[in-house]
Amino acid sequence: MSRVPLSVLDLATVREGHDSADALRGTTEIAQAADELGYARFWVAEHHNMPAVASTSPPVLIAHVAANTRRIKVGSGGVMLPNHMPFVVAEQFALLEALHPGRIDLGIGRAPGTDQATAAALRGVSPHLTVEQFPDHLGMVLALLGDDRVAPERIERLRATPAPQSFPEVWMLGSSTYGAQVAAALGLPFCYAYHFAMSADVDTAVRLYRDGFKPSPRFPEPHLMISASVVAAETTEEAQYLAGPSRIMALSLRTGRLGPIVSPEAAAKVELSDLDRSVLSQLPGTQYAGTADEVVAGLDALVERTGAAELILAGTVYDPQTRRDSLARVAKAWGI
Repeated sequence: MSRVPLSVLDLATVREGHDSADALRGTTEIAQAADELGYARFWVAEHHNMPAVASTSPPVLIAHVAANTRRIKVGSGGVMLPNHMPFVVAEQFALLEALHPGRIDLGIGRAPGTDQATAAALRGVSPHLTVEQFPDHLGMVLALLGDDRVAPERIERLRATPAPQSFPEVWMLGSSTYGAQVAAALGLPFCYAYHFAMSADVDTAVRLYRDGFKPSPRFPEPHLMISASVVAAETTEEAQYLAGPSRIMALSLRTGRLGPIVSPEAAAKVELSDLDRSVLSQLPGTQYAGTADEVVAGLDALVERTGAAELILAGTVYDPQTRRDSLARVAKAWGI
């Protein structure tokens, strides 16, 4: 059976009893495993002021990961554009592309990747103001990275890099219909964050993206990627046990009780309230936790439902070795 390409999304998670350096070593090892296993892309997220996430600066981490892998494409899932000046983002990714030609993706999002107070500290202005400027800033990034359709006169004499031979591939990210409509209007590939937005919005977003898509030179047809959270293990019971830390993280994000990733043993001992169980019924932390065959069956159904051209796999676990083992099981069952 021919299946769509699989990629990996990583947050450089910090676990209890360990520090940021451990988290970043774990991410590097996961990226190297994904590279060897044949995954198509390895993307890192942008989050700020979160005890469980060391991935605060995608360009820095991308440079390190790309230098320590061989062929896999490396990118951002994503850069939260309202946190940054567009010229800075364009320069950073033009430089990354020059270092690793043909291997750099720039995934762009509109969310802050943090709380409003931290967003204000990042931006130096009202977070609401920078969100309002998002369409204009996105257009500037595209123009600086070689997209001549987007008002090139706006950048005047600005150049993101002196003599480019190639430009990074720019993606629009989103967990709502907004990103889908922006991607469609600009003829960009679109990645829907289904791993934390499981509502029916995915069906609406996919329809809006396809129906509204305007062809671009690089993408004459819509190109959709969907994220999903997976843990694959020897047995269903083991996978559910290993997914325990993701459930606690999902609850912590929605209750404000932030902390590092707990172990599966600690997660199993947490007493859940009725409200906690209600939250987890909607956002389980890990969507597909089971044997490799069970996970692949879920992913096949997701592709069938959305018509995705690619899937990107998230997965919050305590031990990086658990993540590598999970990715290896899925890769083998998927037939990469």
